[in-house]
Amino acid sequence: MKKWTRWQDYVVVAAGAYTALSVLWTSQTGMSTAMMVTLGVLLVISGAINLALPGMPVVEWAQALVAVVLLLAPWLGNYASATGAAWTAWIAGAVALVVTAFAIRPSTEEYRHHHVAAAP
Repeated sequence: MKKWTRWQDYVVVAAGAYTALSVLWTSQTGMSTAMMVTLGVLLVISGAINLALPGMPVVEWAQALVAVVLLLAPWLGNYASATGAAWTAWIAGAVALVVTAFAIRPSTEEYRHHHVAAAP
């Protein structure tokens, strides 16, 4: 697996950037601003790590966890009634979760190929 080539990670970075920046044009209530910026930045960071260092399944799983939290964020942060912010979190979280699910298996196989083959 080559660095900087996986489309899934670029999609996650874009979803995270859109989430973090969407607080500029969507109405915010409750904890929406803090949650969306934080979770968006975490998606950008995890996507960038996966792009730079492919074959690290632990980062893929952490990215999936952040995507799930983003999906649940409108209820956790009490902003499900703020439709712009809530729909942004739901859609971006779902997109990030789906593309991360596509990336977990190849990442795990890459990890096993390099680490299991090197074991004595």
